[in-house]
Amino acid sequence: MRLKGRKVLVTGGAGFIASHLVDLLVGKGAEVTVIDNLKDGRIENLEKSKDKICFYKVDVRDYEEVNKIIRERGIRIIFHFAANANVPYSVEDPKYDFETNVLGTFNLLKTCVDNTVEKIIYASSAAVYGEPEYTPIDEKHPLNPISPYGASKLAGEKLGFAYYHTYGLPFVSMRIFNTYGPRQPRYVMYDFLKKLKHNPNKLEVLGTGEQIRDYCYVSDMANAFILAAENEGAIGEAFNVAGGNPITIKELAELMVRIMGLEGNTKIYYTGKSWKGDIIRLVADINKVKKVLGFKPRIGLEEGILELKDWFEKVVHK
Repeated sequence: MRLKGRKVLVTGGAGFIASHLVDLLVGKGAEVTVIDNLKDGRIENLEKSKDKICFYKVDVRDYEEVNKIIRERGIRIIFHFAANANVPYSVEDPKYDFETNVLGTFNLLKTCVDNTVEKIIYASSAAVYGEPEYTPIDEKHPLNPISPYGASKLAGEKLGFAYYHTYGLPFVSMRIFNTYGPRQPRYVMYDFLKKLKHNPNKLEVLGTGEQIRDYCYVSDMANAFILAAENEGAIGEAFNVAGGNPITIKELAELMVRIMGLEGNTKIYYTGKSWKGDIIRLVADINKVKKVLGFKPRIGLEEGILELKDWFEKVVHK
């Protein structure tokens, strides 16, 4: 499926990963509409493409507005990112998390059926798996989320597959593992950079440092969604998307200290405790997304961290 000239919608499009996807879609010649309530998304993230897209400040919990935009804009393909994507916040305010991630997804699925949308690609999460029974995690792994966020993303995913089987709505789920890069609003690497800029002599790390993550650079992650849209056979499937770079948080902290030129100067301290819902080992098996969609991570971990560092110093820590 060629995206040039196609009318696409990106929900939550002012967010971290989604805004990079918007840029890729514009580059492919798609006619892009973006909706975002700007609670977490930042309008500055759309600076590169702002003159080539149509933007609406809309919340996905508002069915009437979402339905109106999809109908009037003639949307044919939807990339659904709009969500609370913050695990600790889902613990603090599970009601908002549920309403946004589950009710918001229901609203979108309903309007897709009402308006004969051709395909919806859903931004799911590795949090649907919960604490792994084995690693690397493949798509057949049991789904046992341990946080309200993980549960709400799984509910949205299950709704999508139900709509695929019941109403024939073409639905694809992309289970996002840890992603990093420019426009990152929080998360481990961003926090490390922020802490090291504030005090280069000390880096406090949540937990024991033994947590394992599988990081994917943001442009690679966004490209996986493009591949899912273009592949006409990838319907009714879930795909893990990660960078194939599993690393412990301890190793990551040491790497970032070295990249910042602070090796030998910075003392790293571990709190021993992390936030509720934190998963210890999160490593993906990405063979399926490679085989079916032709996904191939292009940006290595050190190269990606350097890109993140450059962006942070130019934009965040001016």
